[in-house]
Amino acid sequence: MRRLPAQTHRATQLRSAQALCIHSFRLLGKKRGDTRPAAHRRRGQQVCPRATLNVEAVKDVAGLVLFSALPFVAVQALADSQYGKELLENVNAQKPVLQKQAQQREEERRRARQQSPWFGNGRPLWLGPLSQQPPAHLSGELPGDYGFDPAGLGRHSAQLSKFVELELLHARWAMLGALGALIPEVLQLTGATTFLEDRWWNVGYVKLTSDEELAYLGIPGLRIAGGSGVAIIALCQVLLMFGPEYARSCGIAALEPLGIFLPGDKNYPGGWVFDPLNLSGDAESYEAMRVREIKNGRLAMVAWLGFAAQAAVTRQGPVQNLLDSLPGAAST
Repeated sequence: MRRLPAQTHRATQLRSAQALCIHSFRLLGKKRGDTRPAAHRRRGQQVCPRATLNVEAVKDVAGLVLFSALPFVAVQALADSQYGKELLENVNAQKPVLQKQAQQREEERRRARQQSPWFGNGRPLWLGPLSQQPPAHLSGELPGDYGFDPAGLGRHSAQLSKFVELELLHARWAMLGALGALIPEVLQLTGATTFLEDRWWNVGYVKLTSDEELAYLGIPGLRIAGGSGVAIIALCQVLLMFGPEYARSCGIAALEPLGIFLPGDKNYPGGWVFDPLNLSGDAESYEAMRVREIKNGRLAMVAWLGFAAQAAVTRQGPVQNLLDSLPGAAST
């Protein structure tokens, strides 16, 4: 057998040793769970990461779609059924009488506004005795009209109606949100119950980063996007709010296919659905409550500016800030 030159023999031994080391390291990496990139382990080969399917996320999304679609399907099925057609025919038959009653009620409210100190030319203005003549488009017919529109944003009737609707909508949300920010903190500080987080501005972060289940209405097991991230929860909110917002944009006639007649408008629809206690039965009380609602709603919107500012500065909730500001709080 022909012998190889010494240099060639040493090169062959070196390549064999390198191959043995590489093979040993590969085996060692497989046993120990080598976390190095695939390009470092297998030169010249690209290993695509295997896509994993999150079963819990799929369940959450499926439950979200079914939960949000159920009201639409139920309402549409009822409207298309024979019973729904009978309900609509019954409403149409009674509508002339119901509309006449609504017109009489509106006439009573108009007279109540004329006698109320919160409406008309004698109403209080935003700058008190120093106020100038209010703009012509603010005639005192709206609740909470203090004659304040220095930029003339509501000089067109269509724009004014839109601004009135949006202000009332945000005022109602602000009042509900203020309760949601204050009540948990009060319950936590008084020891009535214990929350995972009672500060309104930190609740979402703590919920998403903890192992606690995000159950709808707090009912264990009723998960609506409870195991998913912010994107799925935001989608849940959009789908769940689409129905009420769509009905609101359609106006009070949207419920007539279900046999429900609403005597008011979309800002104050009234009827047994939105006024089951008939609080608007008395015209004077009704107009006074409209003024109180918008005044408290404006205060709630301003309060939310304070909530946000103090949360950014003190990192506390509004109730704790109030307690810290009381005399003797520093010594306790």
